[in-house]
Amino acid sequence: MNAKRSDNQLRLAFAEGSGGEARPFAAQEVESFTAAGETERPVNPVTEMMEAICNPENMSRAYGQVLANKGAGGVDGMTVQQLRDYLKAHWPDIREQLLGGAYKPRPVRRVEIPKPDGGVRTLGIPTVLDRLIQQAILQVLTPLWEPTFSTHSYGFRPKRSAHQAVAAAQAYIAEGRTWVVDLDLEKFFDRVNHDRLMARLAWRVGDKRLLRLIRAYLNAGVMEDGLVSPTTEGTPQGGPLSPLLSNIVLDELDRELEHRGHAFVRYADDCNIYVRSEKAGQRVMKSVSDFITRRLQLKVNESKSAVDRPSRRKFLGFTIAEGAKPQRRIAPQARKRFREKVRELTRRTRGVNAKQMASALTVYLRGWVGYFGFCETPWELRDLDGWIRRRLRAVAWKHWKRGPTRCRELMRRGISRDDAVNAAWRFHNPWRASRSIALSKALPQTLWDRLGLLRLYTP
Repeated sequence: MNAKRSDNQLRLAFAEGSGGEARPFAAQEVESFTAAGETERPVNPVTEMMEAICNPENMSRAYGQVLANKGAGGVDGMTVQQLRDYLKAHWPDIREQLLGGAYKPRPVRRVEIPKPDGGVRTLGIPTVLDRLIQQAILQVLTPLWEPTFSTHSYGFRPKRSAHQAVAAAQAYIAEGRTWVVDLDLEKFFDRVNHDRLMARLAWRVGDKRLLRLIRAYLNAGVMEDGLVSPTTEGTPQGGPLSPLLSNIVLDELDRELEHRGHAFVRYADDCNIYVRSEKAGQRVMKSVSDFITRRLQLKVNESKSAVDRPSRRKFLGFTIAEGAKPQRRIAPQARKRFREKVRELTRRTRGVNAKQMASALTVYLRGWVGYFGFCETPWELRDLDGWIRRRLRAVAWKHWKRGPTRCRELMRRGISRDDAVNAAWRFHNPWRASRSIALSKALPQTLWDRLGLLRLYTP
């Protein structure tokens, strides 16, 4: 009841001084891009957008989304849980700054996370207040841009998914486009040209205050080890607004590919173009790379881009085998990362019992199979299931350490004395022991089922 009262108070704080000036507007108020390769400036860019952003209903929705997303604090240390009380005390002043064009975003906090294929991905974590404002901006801008984005674009868009992108690629291959131009944009989020991005935004956004605010977010800088570095290019990953801005930038690429008549799929900065021959692929690779460099002022990573068969390239964690009926398979890199994660969760040194280990594994497996269960190769899931159980048997063998202990544990689980003695003193290597009949009977599939371990494959 107290939480509900506090939320009502927060909505009242958002509504304070609103004056009912916010006018709803629709995407239809802005003309869409033409179907040609070039675009034209809309006749009536939308004005008074800051009023719509600061509208109590819009801000309340944004607050709920930020609260649901959770996330770490920014440079000021404020948590998502502390945001409500801060807004109740300060929202009228913040709103006045936003409407007056005087609001200044804080720098983002730099965070580096390892990439699955090596190297690191740099994230910029805004303060929770700036995440709230960015989310409110996103909710107003999305209806203007979303209806005009390409049907070939799937990343960071409502009601679109990576699975849909993979299925679209599969359909192209089924049509006989059995070569792929796999384009990798080098450090895309770090190299977006601010001037080009702002120019494209201005085609639909007529509110100068909003344009200045978005520019301020782009130029807010990055704090690392207490020092703030300026940002003159890029859209830092980590804020709610960055995905939409990235799609606005790359929509120009989509329009160009459509204008040329290419069959392509784009998910964020992953773009695959499907062609019928290697020669055509090489020609497309050169011309599109030139366009990306010259027009978009971005760089193609030549070491990670290639013209190849789809079965030899990874797209969103999958490969697609060519043939009369192209088949979705789990990419080798994805299987490797899966095994590494399972090894990490089942380390003997973690100091957890079998039930705790099964519980931690299940949390990971449920998310993993929710995505990679989209494959059309159940044998891959069955093999990984078998490997997990073998891994768990090897961990148990390590835990038992010595021959007498191993013998006793096997006998306690119903193995005959002779078989237990033979296994305990024969198998010193845990991985070899995990294949033994004695250990397989002692730790059967039904045991892991009782412990609640999720199966990847169910016949």
